[in-house]
Amino acid sequence: MESKTIMQSIAENVGKVMVGQSGAAKLMVVCLAAGGHVLIEDVPGIGKTTMANALAKSIGVSFNRIQFTPDILPSDITGFSMYNPKTGEFEYKPGSIMSNIILADEINRTSPKTQASMLEVMEERHVTVDGVTYDVPDPFMVIATQNPVEYMGTYPLPEAQLDRFLMKITMGYPDSEDEVNILFRFKNSNPLYDLTPVADRNQISELRRQVREVHVERAIGEYIVEIVQSTRRQEHVLLGCSPRASIYLMRASQALALYMGRDYVVPDDVKSLVVPVLAHRMILRQEARIRKITSESILSDLLKNIRVPA
Repeated sequence: MESKTIMQSIAENVGKVMVGQSGAAKLMVVCLAAGGHVLIEDVPGIGKTTMANALAKSIGVSFNRIQFTPDILPSDITGFSMYNPKTGEFEYKPGSIMSNIILADEINRTSPKTQASMLEVMEERHVTVDGVTYDVPDPFMVIATQNPVEYMGTYPLPEAQLDRFLMKITMGYPDSEDEVNILFRFKNSNPLYDLTPVADRNQISELRRQVREVHVERAIGEYIVEIVQSTRRQEHVLLGCSPRASIYLMRASQALALYMGRDYVVPDDVKSLVVPVLAHRMILRQEARIRKITSESILSDLLKNIRVPA
């Protein structure tokens, strides 16, 4: 089965559960193929957790859900060493992070100390406990959900944590027709329970390998860098995007090209991913927030003023 078919089959499988969220499902699959992590942010009841569950069930890999609460400890996630009196040695007890797909549910409801325990594993794919390093299974992906930070009882994710997510996806409320379809799709049972895998571990690993082979012209690379560097020169931006953002934008563009059945990146691939890949990495000045200027609007204006390569 070719890469395009696999990727689109996963998105379609997620669509059996999620109504009117084909765009979000497509971005999730692109992020999976690119080897990145995704943050889904929206108000309660939109289907963030269901979306993550549907993606995990669509691929035949191990899956763990971590329900983040204020009292969860870093060792609950990374694991810990326990003394075994029979052997006289300390043994590593794996934490819930030791799985292929991790659903970090409501990640902004736990303490900053526990949030920080995710930094190493998200970037380097291993955890360190008592000076010993343990690799997580491959392929590995974190799907985090959070409610907007304006809501009570949440801890805003620090910049370093946000930068580890390849994309941030906002789902939004469904329109009237889609909401009626949701009612009847869930009328008799939850379609999530009947979802079966359409891809396996080896296919996901192969997808990630093929993504890196998708051709990127130097002009496209220069276009990506110009976009990212422009975020650092904007009047209302306190902190623009880092070189890591350039790498992630290129990798996501390669994955999108593969999703579309191409072995090369075109400018439209880059343009369509600028907001989900870059918006959450930009820190705006206080006056911009007061004037309700958003990262998304800044990026949209920025794209209009950058020459698109032929």
